Amino acid sequence: MSSLVLLVAVLLVLVVALVVGVLVYLTHRQPVWAVPLTTGLVGATLLAAVVVPIVVR
Repeated sequence: MSSLVLLVAVLLVLVVALVVGVLVYLTHRQPVWAVPLTTGLVGATLLAAVVVPIVVR
């Protein structure tokens, strides 16, 4: 695996972790948004499930 692929994988993990952290923070601050943000977290999980096998290959 090349260094570029590893760098992209690390950056992707960091961005996804940052987005999930922001969504969790918003859910904590605004409980009314819990249902839409849960849908967003599911979307992020599905995106990661599709992208990670491509990056690992």
